[in-house]
Amino acid sequence: MTHQTDQGRALVAGVNGKSPRIDPTAFTAPTSVVVGDVTMASGASIWYSAVLRADCGPIVLGADSNVQDNCTIHVDPGFPVSIGERVSIGHNAVVHGCTVEDDCLIGMGATVLNGAVIGAGSLVAAQALVPQGMVVPPGSLVAGVPAKVRRELTDEEREGIKVNALMYGELAKQHAASVTPNP
Repeated sequence: MTHQTDQGRALVAGVNGKSPRIDPTAFTAPTSVVVGDVTMASGASIWYSAVLRADCGPIVLGADSNVQDNCTIHVDPGFPVSIGERVSIGHNAVVHGCTVEDDCLIGMGATVLNGAVIGAGSLVAAQALVPQGMVVPPGSLVAGVPAKVRRELTDEEREGIKVNALMYGELAKQHAASVTPNP
């Protein structure tokens, strides 16, 4: 079942008998795709050309979290995706079959693979590759290909991650109120 199909709107559709459950306060940008067993909590946002495809397992996006432009979030059998609250998934990131706990930032172009767990309050640097099954301790800075824990984040850095997520929440409200597709 398709929720919105007009050109210039988000594609929200069911697959394999599962349909997205999207809180009324969540934002799905025009051109985003949300398919299958996806749950979006209050204040969550999916930005332009991002794809959440939950065709063989669930994707859960926590409150006030954002999936920025051109991201891909996907699952594998036995590898669901769980994204906590106040998480920012940066532009062009790939999040696949993993867990991202509360108050994290996944940097632009980063990849997080099946079975990985990103501990609460962590930052995965831009372009990092978090390998399958890696467990990142809470409050860590992770960078590199393959990714390695580089150091513990400062309190100021951790607070900045939360502020970033809340800023995206405000931006989502502006876009929801003002973006209109071309006729």
